[in-house]
Amino acid sequence: MRCLSHDGRRSPWLRIAPVFVVVLASVTSPALRAEPDEAALNKANAYPIGSLSTWYIEPYRVGSWSALDKVPGLQARTVARAAQASPLPRAATPAPLAYRYKGAGYALTDYLDRQRTTGLIVLKNGEIIAEHYRYGRKDDARFLSFSMAKSVTSLLIGKAASMGLIASLDDPAEKYAKDLAGSPYGATTVRQLLRMSSGLTFTERYDGKDDISRFSRAAAGAPGSDKPVDVLRSITGRHSPAGEKFVYASAETDVLGRVLAGATGKNLAVLTTEWLWQPMGAEHDAFWRISVDGQEQAYGAFNASLRDWARLGQLLANDGRAIDKATGKPGAVQVVPLDYLLDATDPARQPPAFRPRTATAYFGYGYQFWLMPFRARTFAMQGIHGQTVYVQPSTGVVMVLTSVWEHASGKQNVQPYEERDALWRGVLQSLGGDLSPQLATTNLTN
Repeated sequence: MRCLSHDGRRSPWLRIAPVFVVVLASVTSPALRAEPDEAALNKANAYPIGSLSTWYIEPYRVGSWSALDKVPGLQARTVARAAQASPLPRAATPAPLAYRYKGAGYALTDYLDRQRTTGLIVLKNGEIIAEHYRYGRKDDARFLSFSMAKSVTSLLIGKAASMGLIASLDDPAEKYAKDLAGSPYGATTVRQLLRMSSGLTFTERYDGKDDISRFSRAAAGAPGSDKPVDVLRSITGRHSPAGEKFVYASAETDVLGRVLAGATGKNLAVLTTEWLWQPMGAEHDAFWRISVDGQEQAYGAFNASLRDWARLGQLLANDGRAIDKATGKPGAVQVVPLDYLLDATDPARQPPAFRPRTATAYFGYGYQFWLMPFRARTFAMQGIHGQTVYVQPSTGVVMVLTSVWEHASGKQNVQPYEERDALWRGVLQSLGGDLSPQLATTNLTN
């Protein structure tokens, strides 16, 4: 689902001055002032969990988006935690964190007072530099990721391909997702779906009248709606030939979820448990929301604790290697296949049309990951309403944000997206991250 630069706006990162303000950041929640919009978010009723018809609206967002499995009538499948969690120690000396936004200097705690953040964690080389929970959330809350789930789905595709369960990423989806045989999405290759380059026109405006709204109603089994696969089969119009152009479309990730289920004979919750969550050393159970047809909503419905989102970011920063529980360092277990991970997250491995400042005005797009135009490989998992995992492997910096922003995308209100990106840039600079720009596109290899 869309985030700041999907509409082609010039990124605010290109306008933000270097960070000069240095302020100590706490690793626990500070004594807090009033939290942003706490009345509208229903603090008076202790941030209640909503129903099937209310879980998305403002008064129920905080409660529902941190415990979606408790919404009555909503179906979910558990992703089991590891028998022993991987280490996630706190830094002995918290580093000072600061950022600049629109000419003013701010501390990390200022960001929390300015934006609707439910959880924020920053790691440096696998150690917690800062960890905060807001609006009454605690460390066992499982936060809804929206489209960060797309990146999780991609990692499962990479594992299936490395095991030969998907013979080739250039196979058509219908080889594995039999219910899409004979449809345009069925004829689209797995690789084209990973890059959101089917060329099929699937609208995603978040106005209640677009294709993603129609598909979401179908997935929820709303009265009078089509079946999810029927919605997918109904998408036949084209804006481009397949494989040529990135155009964001959540339907393409849903097809990838169906490819996984068909190729492996297992559901995504089992695959996530066996291939990712337990080998990674997750501390808490996670869960997938499932559609009315029993398929996990691969495009936007994975839910996990803040620390486990951070562990996932650290796993990617370690180039897919799990933390050795004895040493606390990256070990020999390769959870995510390295070559696939680089194909998914390295701008230099993308065709020219998918590189930063070409796929969009700022971001590039890999295999369901957003790619940033820095010389150091830097990428993100992003979801609407402010969900983010940022990773810069070479400097060991990871930042995770979960949020309840009012608007879904930057097209509706760009300010929260601008300030989040300013914060990430400030965290990188504060922790020795690399902000140098990428080489010219002509210097990147095919």
